[in-house]
Amino acid sequence: MFDTRDPAFVADPYPAFAELRGQAAVRWHPQLGLYVALSHAACDAVLRDRSLGRIWRDREPAEAFPAFNMLHRTSILENEPPTHTRLRRLVAGAFGRGHVERMRPAVTALADGLVAELAARLRDGEGSRDLIADVAEPLPVEVIAELLNVPSGDRHLLRPWSNAIVKMYEYGLDPELQRQAEASAAAFVTYLRELVAERRARPRADDMVSDLVAAADGSDRLTEDEVVGTCVLLLMAGHEATVNVIGNGLLALLTRVDQWQQVVDDPQVVASATEEMVRFDSSLQLFERTATREVTVAGVRIPEGAKVAALLGAAHRDPAVFADPDRFDVRRSPNNHLGFGAGIHFCLGAPLARVEVQAVLSALRVQLPHLTVARTPVRRPEFVIRGLVGLDVTAGP
Repeated sequence: MFDTRDPAFVADPYPAFAELRGQAAVRWHPQLGLYVALSHAACDAVLRDRSLGRIWRDREPAEAFPAFNMLHRTSILENEPPTHTRLRRLVAGAFGRGHVERMRPAVTALADGLVAELAARLRDGEGSRDLIADVAEPLPVEVIAELLNVPSGDRHLLRPWSNAIVKMYEYGLDPELQRQAEASAAAFVTYLRELVAERRARPRADDMVSDLVAAADGSDRLTEDEVVGTCVLLLMAGHEATVNVIGNGLLALLTRVDQWQQVVDDPQVVASATEEMVRFDSSLQLFERTATREVTVAGVRIPEGAKVAALLGAAHRDPAVFADPDRFDVRRSPNNHLGFGAGIHFCLGAPLARVEVQAVLSALRVQLPHLTVARTPVRRPEFVIRGLVGLDVTAGP
């Protein structure tokens, strides 16, 4: 069985996934203390089966993690019906008020501007630049900050808070990193309570926080904690996933010159290339569920109360669903990846994430058509959230 602490496995988990998938679609993982689903069908079943739910249990000791636990206790992602039904209805109602289409021109302009700055620095003789730091990191933070209408002077706070909090999703996390995650969660909660109070007093048009606050007064409305939890979820899910889809995906794309050339030559390929970037090197490798009653997945009995994880990276390389799954194909169709989840927890932000990744690809293909990876990048040491420390690129010939 794979070891999530093994740097070689973290660097490239896919051969291990393929070997294990050939043995069984679902297996017990003793290190993680849960069952893992390795085939696409088994992962899809884990995500959709209503006997398998997101059952939040506070991080212990609870008194050490009050802010972190509150954010997850009130999250759409960590609740099941009827709480999830109520939260999703209210949040989707606010999110669905044209915010994605409202943001599309801003996302395009932001991506164009960030890539233009990158191109100028590369052409001014800087040799190479880090595409993660220059484009992939700032883009989603700015997009979420714009969506929430966070004052420009405060936006530098969001990325460090998000980076610290998501470390808590890894297994065997160092106590100091746990402490930093709680401190960041507490700071973020305090900041958002003040922002919510300001928007309640002075609501704004075309403002996601104002729309959420409008659903916070009266019966069957979002509470203040739920508004705060939703805002944090939007940042963490929107920021971490998008950064790593762009980083992982562009590494795969740019190191396959024939595939990148197809994107450069044909703007119609941008949409399908985006889906392949989501599939090929999953930014989220593992997503847990808990059995609310005994359930069978791919012939394996999961006892009530046991945890089972969908290994999305394994699902996305399943040859039963994807022809030649280890090949990066910008024209892959169909592409039935599970990168945005499935079932009732399907990602509300998926349309916005697609707009962001497509905007970056569109800007790069026009402004830097000969973009090249300068050196082998270093991967982040975490397994669950898969990403790069940086991606150094050059402008090419």
